[in-house]
Amino acid sequence: MGNAPKPHQGKQELAEEIIRNLMRRHSTAAVLLHHALAELLGVGPTDLQCLDLVRERGALSGSELAVITGLTTGAITGVVARLERAEYLHRESDPHDKRRQILRSSLERTPNVRKIFEPLHKELALLLEQFDGKELGAIATFLARSRELAYRHIALIRSLALSGGGTTETHHPANPAKQR
Repeated sequence: MGNAPKPHQGKQELAEEIIRNLMRRHSTAAVLLHHALAELLGVGPTDLQCLDLVRERGALSGSELAVITGLTTGAITGVVARLERAEYLHRESDPHDKRRQILRSSLERTPNVRKIFEPLHKELALLLEQFDGKELGAIATFLARSRELAYRHIALIRSLALSGGGTTETHHPANPAKQR
């Protein structure tokens, strides 16, 4: 499972390995981990990601969450209802606009969530102890910059989809019958 890069690789080869394999494998593992966590918490994976966005960014309206995620406002209404039923999120009236509701995370009120994440956090802390301060700085910088890059590409991909510049039904490789 390790699939660590080979120590004799040069900088260019290592960069290629990170881009072509390690990032993809890490992403897949993270998606599967989030699916397992969502299942354990009794919500869907999309619900969990939306909850994490509210937790990370602070109070958001449903419309703001829809814009960030690319989900419809109707889908967000369902997400919010499920998270509210599970007591992971609550709504408050916006003090500046009584017609609008603000979403806030309630995770701090649910100790079972902390218990679920605690073993993962401990193992990550042990893993990070293997790196010196300079290496940790490089890891933190890489994660922050690659996150920014991902958000830029999310916007690019969505703009391509809206403009019709992305994959369409007529060009979808999974459906040869619809190809020209």
